[in-house]
Parts: sequence; structure tokens; C-alpha cells
Amino acid sequence: MSLTLQGVLGPVVTTFEASGELNRTGFAENIRAHLDAGMSGVVVSGSTGEAALLDEKERASLVEVARYSVPSDRRLIVGTGAESTRLTQRLTRLAAERGADGVLVVAPHYYGAKAVALRDHYTSIADASPIPVILYNIPKYMHFALAPQLVAELAQHENIIGIKDSSGDLELLAGYIKAQSENFTVLTGNGSTFKRALELGARGGILAVALFAASLSVEIFETKSAQAQDRLTPLSARIVGDMGVPGVKAALDRVGLVGGPLRSPLAALGAAELAQVGELLRAAELSLAA
Repeated sequence: MSLTLQGVLGPVVTTFEASGELNRTGFAENIRAHLDAGMSGVVVSGSTGEAALLDEKERASLVEVARYSVPSDRRLIVGTGAESTRLTQRLTRLAAERGADGVLVVAPHYYGAKAVALRDHYTSIADASPIPVILYNIPKYMHFALAPQLVAELAQHENIIGIKDSSGDLELLAGYIKAQSENFTVLTGNGSTFKRALELGARGGILAVALFAASLSVEIFETKSAQAQDRLTPLSARIVGDMGVPGVKAALDRVGLVGGPLRSPLAALGAAELAQVGELLRAAELSLAA
């Protein structure tokens, strides 16, 4: 199955009610707003979506809501990475059954993994998956990086169509781009280096900062504007990089979208950090909700 990856995709947050249950209405509203702002697709149950804190039933429900909200000309990618090959295969199959266009698979990392084990893990998942597989490199959480040599080898698999690299390491990204082809696409997951990543050859980005700064992110993709990148970088570095999911959700609330509660053990920002979020958004000249 062919699947084109390009443009700006949003790794959507998972919205919760005050009770801790899923807020499906807010989730759908966010997705529609992201797509209306020019995104080419969304990623459900990724790192920004608090995937590690969701159960299997919740993941399935989010995919169903997203599929209803994402038209056929946009992409619905679902995070299905787990610590075991078996569970990743199961989550991948469930996502496919609910209409996902492709899956984003973070490497298992709890026990660590040698290159040969990672190769076999990803190959087994891609062999079994009914939809395309995208590799996911995020050293911040994995505590290691996928080697460019391994990525180049996996890029030859007909059902592995790309990689999201959230390292922010442009040298590493350039190593992945060497494996890019008609059938394998490199996307960045780092908003602070988005313009430079595009100049190096990346075909787009899956950017948490785009969730609350979509116009800037899309402008960079379309024009490689240095001015837009200068406005985006502090938002990405401070709100996404330093504050993480709590920062992203706070920023969404400030721009009139649905951030809302976090799931424990994540904790809401304190007053000082919330004030910083507002200041950063104003400095970037983004419109804030009343």
C-alpha cells in the first residue's frame, strides 16, 4: 500500500474530562481545527498524546473518533509502538481495523536493544502489518538513537515507508536522509530546526508546536521563511522541549483549542510557567483566546 508523507502533521493531544475519562468531543474539535489550519494529517496516540498513559480500549476509541474527523485526502497515523513485538503487532492490527492509514512505531527501549534485535522487531511488525509502518526515533524517551545504517537497511522493506526523527540532531537527520527515496520519507519531529531540516531534504514534520502554532509551521513548510522560524523556535524550545505535554496543553487552552487536564503522573504547570506560556505566545504574535 502506498502512502504519501509530506507537509505538517499534528501529533494531537489526548483530551480528558475532569473525571479523567476521554473527552471525545474536544478531541474531534481539535482535529478539525488542525486540519482547517492547513495540516496534511494527524498522529493519534503519540508521545504528545500521552500514549504511554492510555489503555488499549482508549487507544481504539481515539482512532475511531479521528477516522470520522479526518477526510480521505488527509493522513491518519497512529502510534502503536510497545515494548514487545507481539503487543506492537496487536496494536497495529487494531489501528488498521479502525481505519488508520499508517502506524508510527517507536523503538522498544525498556531493556535496550541491539541493532539486530531492532531490525528483527521492525521487520516482523512490517511483515505482519496491513498498513504502512513509520519508524520513530526519539532519543529523549528511548535513551538511544536508531543508527542511520539500521534505518537504511529497514528503508528497503516495502512496508516501511519513512521515519520521524525527533532528536533535533541535524547530523543524525542528514544520515537518515541518505536513505530517503521515492518509497521512504524522512520527517522531522523538531520544530526548532524545522526550516533547516527541510533544507537538508526532509519532506515535512510531525510537530507538537504546530498544534498551537499551525500557521507558522505551515508557512515554514511552504516558504522556508526565516522570520517564521525565528518566531516558532522559542515556542518549540521552551513550551514543547522544556515543558512537554503540560506546556502543549496549556498553549492549546490559551489559543482557544482544547488542552485541558493531564493524566497522572503528568502534572499541570504552575502559575509562573503558565505566565511564560502566555508571554511566549504573545511574543510570537499568535492570537490568544479571551
